[in-house]
Amino acid sequence: MPLLELRNITAGYDRNIILRGFNLEVEKGEFVSLLGSSGCGKTTTLRLIAGFSEPNEGSIIFGGRDITHVPLHRRNFGFVFQSYALFPHMTVFDNVAFGLKMRKVPKAEMRKRVMDMLALVDLEGFEDRYPREMSGGQRQRVALARAMVIQPDLMLFDEPLSNLDAKLRVRMRVEIRRIQQELGFTAIYVTHDQEECFAISDKVAIMNQGVIEQMDTPANIFNGPKTEFIARFVGFENFFDLKAEGGAWLTDSGAPIRLTQRTEGSAVKACIRPEDVLIGPPDAGFENSVPGEVLVSTFLGRHVQYNVRTAIGEFAVKAEQDHVYSIGAQVSLGLIANKIIPIPQTNC
Repeated sequence: MPLLELRNITAGYDRNIILRGFNLEVEKGEFVSLLGSSGCGKTTTLRLIAGFSEPNEGSIIFGGRDITHVPLHRRNFGFVFQSYALFPHMTVFDNVAFGLKMRKVPKAEMRKRVMDMLALVDLEGFEDRYPREMSGGQRQRVALARAMVIQPDLMLFDEPLSNLDAKLRVRMRVEIRRIQQELGFTAIYVTHDQEECFAISDKVAIMNQGVIEQMDTPANIFNGPKTEFIARFVGFENFFDLKAEGGAWLTDSGAPIRLTQRTEGSAVKACIRPEDVLIGPPDAGFENSVPGEVLVSTFLGRHVQYNVRTAIGEFAVKAEQDHVYSIGAQVSLGLIANKIIPIPQTNC
């Protein structure tokens, strides 16, 4: 049985329905990220789980118990906000101890738990400082310690790293993952940063217009998107139609294309990333060869990206700089067979 279930949730604000027939399952000990663009419903989902709001329809089950209408303060969930939400007039110790004081934990136990947690987030010796005396990364560690010290049944993260610079975000996401694996807590993590959530999650739920388009491990989503939306979201830029005829897959121009991934149906939308397309002279002899003309050449440091016009659409190609093709050059593209992902048309 999953630790957390959202069943047939409909939710929104006033007449603006954001989630409709929404379902989610999270197993105990999993780190699950909700990923998507602004307005897709990920923060609304997190607020429902936390207890900041209630759904119009549906139920939220935690540990086999219906908590749909259980108030926030009775859920024993830890919450880490984007803005840290620390009390500026309190020391680090008092900020971290706040939840324990509300629970009337004895002073000796409270001090031990606070100091143990500060050690876990590498803030030993900072207990007497105030938030204004600390860097953004240190304040985020305090917020993390405060959320975890109450020994929550579930940890909820609402874009906790978005206020940090790029290098600090990378370090902090590693720390969050390390602590989660060390303590084994269950976590729901909301972000719009694909690299961030793929790096730290056991599973990722990619949301689009209030529904989960695909939920799977980061590797499975990256290598096997199930819809065109997901494919575009994870970096596929080249799409072309294929139809099955006489046991072969043909492009709109009638050229045969070999696929290595099995698919059902008589028509698919195929996709391939720019770095998985070969480029060479017209007589290169590639498998899955598609002739084309270079429209644009863009310098990207170690690589050059070409936009190439073909009979089955325009392709973006990322290539090494061993040979540079000029605009207007006639070229041949090679679509690497095991890098082509077929998406059944009925799912697009």
